[in-house]
Amino acid sequence: MTQSQKANTPRLIKKYPNRRLYDTHTSAYITLADVKQLVLDNEDFEVVDAKTSQDLTRSILLQIILEEESGGMPIFSSMALRQIIRFYGHSMQGVMGSFLDKNIQAFMEIQERVVEQSKGLYGPQFGPEAWNQFMNVQTPILQTMMNNYIDQSKNLFVQMQDQMQDQTRSMFNVFPFVSPTPPDEDKKK
Repeated sequence: MTQSQKANTPRLIKKYPNRRLYDTHTSAYITLADVKQLVLDNEDFEVVDAKTSQDLTRSILLQIILEEESGGMPIFSSMALRQIIRFYGHSMQGVMGSFLDKNIQAFMEIQERVVEQSKGLYGPQFGPEAWNQFMNVQTPILQTMMNNYIDQSKNLFVQMQDQMQDQTRSMFNVFPFVSPTPPDEDKKK
């Protein structure tokens, strides 16, 4: 395998029945903390079952999230977790996954821009302590901006849903067995 092929191939981690993780790149056993560090370092990796070669990457990532959520400052509230669970098996499950992916990506892009802008303003001496102070001031502003973004997204989704209902209604109005007005509007009359 050439050097460029190795660079394009995700790092392979094998999970053994004894629950141990083996990093084939370093030829050593690693922990979930090490896998978390790979994520933080933007390393591309794949976790597979050592016997079956089944992809276990998502399962390992979920374990890391569970450990982080059990720690001091969880990201997900109980209400948010309940809402996510309610989407499993729902017709909107695929839409919800895509929505979360795109919003997390948008948030990451915003974060990268803020970091780049702060480096431009304050230079390389802008260390972790200065960054924490900066974020303490900026967090309320960022939260307001994100809330506005979510409100706009919600409004656009409601508009899209209304348009889809109108299109469906007009499409099915040509059939003689379909009432031209929805049942709710019949009750109002």
